[in-house]
Formats: sequence, structure tokens, C-alpha cells
Amino acid sequence: MYYADKTELLRDLFGAREVAAAADAVIVDGRRLAVIDDVILAMEPAQYPDWLRTRLGGEPGPAPAAATGDFAPDIQSTFGAEWQEFPDILPEHETEFRQYFDLVDLESLRGQRICDLGCGIGRWSHFLAPLAREIVLVDFSAAIFVARRNLRARANAVFVMADIKRLPFRAAFADFVLCLGVLHHLPTDALDETRALARYAPRLLIYLYSAFDGRPLHYRILFPPVDALRRAVSRVHNPSFRAIFTWLALWLLYMPLIGLGHALRPLGLAEKVPLYDFYSRKSLTRIRQDVYDRFFTAIEQRVNRAQILRLADRFESVRVSPGIPQWHFLCERPKPPPVLCERPKPPPGA
Repeated sequence: MYYADKTELLRDLFGAREVAAAADAVIVDGRRLAVIDDVILAMEPAQYPDWLRTRLGGEPGPAPAAATGDFAPDIQSTFGAEWQEFPDILPEHETEFRQYFDLVDLESLRGQRICDLGCGIGRWSHFLAPLAREIVLVDFSAAIFVARRNLRARANAVFVMADIKRLPFRAAFADFVLCLGVLHHLPTDALDETRALARYAPRLLIYLYSAFDGRPLHYRILFPPVDALRRAVSRVHNPSFRAIFTWLALWLLYMPLIGLGHALRPLGLAEKVPLYDFYSRKSLTRIRQDVYDRFFTAIEQRVNRAQILRLADRFESVRVSPGIPQWHFLCERPKPPPVLCERPKPPPGA
């Protein structure tokens, strides 16, 4: 039982009076949460992906549906498939980790409780786990089981399958939360979701797709046709189609632009070529994974730097990195949420 010696940790995470660990579950204040392959299932059964419902003995559900309300089953399905197709932590992930954490003093995280929201395969937690007192990995897709395999040697890790909109944890349960490349795929406003995460930790590291502010004009000109292509192909869930498309996009879009960037580098123009700055040193596998990520998600939001800075209405400090990937930013010291006061009622007879 992986959680047999972690019941006090779980009690604190959930803000519970009592937690017990069984062979196939943890019991939190009398509520039974199933545990499969060391992953705690802390989401509503109606949100289980079809394969999980079947494994637990339920009836198979319908095909992934488009977003309804604040939950998107098709996004859940897509990311689960993506990270099972690309399950490995790659050498270039360490470089990307350093890029994302350029605003963070890594030593300040030593001995802290860190939460990786939308953890995917655990590629960032892989580098954070040696620093953390505890690291809590959360994902609402099948990727959480891949993360468990990738961090199998880390006894300080907790694995939770949960919906980011309905986290089961108490307020201020973590010292540091990272949520990289997640909120812009929700059917609700990404910046409002950033504000909502303020209740869980004093420091948040967030990455949201940029609206190309600060980029040359041709980025904004090229974006609409590329976005139209994404909207079209994201409707196709056939695995063979998606595999073929990632190879075609790699060789017909990404590699030509990377080659153009290399050719223009002696003239100092390489950084003006779309995709070059981030992908020029990436492996083919890493590029294909990002093709999958960028083109097969039906929901995509983009924000500009000015919008991010307006998060100062909820945080004492908001710092936006000038580096890639754009935009990643650090929010610190949440302010108390505004109190909405009702207008006093007039006295009777007024």
C-alpha cells in the first residue's frame, strides 16, 4: 500500500479529520477514493474517461464530447492519448525546465510542498522532486498514470486524478504551485482560473499561450490560417490520422521554418522566423509531441502581457518573464478576495 505511511500527509492535503489507507483506496472522512496503480481517483465518477470506467467495472460511456460548462471530455481524451503516445522524459525537457523557472530561485523550493497541476507525464516534477519535501502531481487525464511510472523512484510524491476546477484539497495546501500549459485549454477564462488558484498557495508559476504581442507583425498574420487548421483537425480523433498528421506537420511546417531560421542566422534574422527560437534544438520526437499538443486540442486561449499584469488585482506581485516560452509568469502573495457588500435595505415604510 503506497499510501500506508502517508496518511498524515493526505489528512493535511485534504483538510480532513481522518484518513485511512486500504489496499485499493484511501478513506477520507468516510469517503472512499479508489486507488489504482498508486493514483488516487478524486474526481466525480461521471468525469472518468471511458477506459477507467470500464476498468472499475462500469459500463463504457459515449465518445469524448465537446466542452459543456466547465469540463471538456475531448480535452481530457486528447491529453491522455498524447502522453501515452509520448511518455518519456527527454533530455531537452531539462532545458525547457530551466526556461520556465527563470523567475524562480530553485533553492527557495527546497523542503517545500510543491503541486504540479496538469502534470502530464511529470516532466517538470521529475526535476522538482529532489528539492521538494512533498510533490503533489495532479492531472485529469490518463497522463497521471504515466507520471506515476516516470516518478516511481520518488517516495515523496502523491498522485491524484482530479479536475482542476474541483480540486479536493484544502486552502493553502501547498507552498508553490506550477501550472504550465494547462489553463489556456480550459473552457473557462484562463486568467480567471489563475485568480482562482490563489487560494491554494502563496506562489504560482503559470504558462499561457501569448497573443503574439512583442512579436513581429507576420506572426499575427500567419496565426489565423494555422488556427483554422487546428480547429479542423482537432475534430478528428482517429489515432492513425493523428500519427500521420504529426509527421506531416513536422516535415512540411516545422522543419522548413527551422531550416529557414538556420539560413538566416548569419544575417541576425533567425529569431524573426516563427517556431525557430523554441524548436531549433529539439529532437524530432519532442517536435512531434508539440504538434500533437498544439493541433489536437479543441480549446485554445491566448493572452497578452498587459492582461497578465492586471492579475495585480489578486496578487501583490506579478512578474512576466521576457524569455520563451511566452508568456510564463510568477504570481506571489495573493490578496484577500474582494468582499461584495450588499446595499443596505431601506427601513420598513421608507
